[in-house]
Amino acid sequence: MQHPFHKTIQSLSPMGILIRFATTPGGYFPLHWHEELELLYPLNGEISLLVDGEKHLIPEGALAVIEPCQVHSTYCRNRASMFLNVHLSKKLLETYLPDISLRQIRCLPDCTGETALPHYRELCGFAEALVLLYMKDTPIFIMEAEGIVLQLLARLLRHFSVSTANLSAPVDMTTMARIRSVITYTEAHFREVVTLGDAAGALGLGKEAFCRFIKKNMGMSYLNYLSEVRLSHVYKDLLDTDASVGEIMAANGFTNQKLFNRQFKALYGQTPSSVRRGRQGQMP
Repeated sequence: MQHPFHKTIQSLSPMGILIRFATTPGGYFPLHWHEELELLYPLNGEISLLVDGEKHLIPEGALAVIEPCQVHSTYCRNRASMFLNVHLSKKLLETYLPDISLRQIRCLPDCTGETALPHYRELCGFAEALVLLYMKDTPIFIMEAEGIVLQLLARLLRHFSVSTANLSAPVDMTTMARIRSVITYTEAHFREVVTLGDAAGALGLGKEAFCRFIKKNMGMSYLNYLSEVRLSHVYKDLLDTDASVGEIMAANGFTNQKLFNRQFKALYGQTPSSVRRGRQGQMP
């Protein structure tokens, strides 16, 4: 699985729905966004989801909803992460609800109040029904599955959505555009030597204003974010290539071996060599 920074889903159905069941190596997927509504349903383990600077724990069998263009990251400690992932195009779903783009869905397991809990459990039931349907492997899976997804979406819109006109704190579009620019710039240049001046200049800000902006809106320093992006690509290369740890480290922008080892272990809880040995232990 790639580590996307701005992922455009290419294989949506004519109804604007993409359903995926995936098993991927656990690990950290740095801040990114996509233009589709995302439903995330872990089938094993617990996922730590960071959305707009707030951390949420998504346990196995719980549903999380991520709005289009909402900046988020995920982290899973399981060696193999299994999950159901659904992407929906709000634009294509305007046939059913013309003002769907003006409605914001808020649905996370640790933010569900007592009154909404029965409705939330119903949503998780729909997700579980998708899993069971997938296991049956019927020839009409897509038709049945998209019907379930539409029912799930209808319940989300009925019980977990609000009009953006009624939000007490409307989204600052300029801020969000700047954050996405930072993410895009970093993914394009993380293998190079990147200074604070370079990143600030790409955003049209001075270094001090840039540092304040990143800390306030991303919850970390820019250099920490840059390191996390590099580390996520290192992790993927350790699993997908046979290059040495030193070669992978250098290819992904690290020049200090000790700093790299310390940061990698702090993020993943193990050394790069341990990740490589774990991959080899799983090979036939």
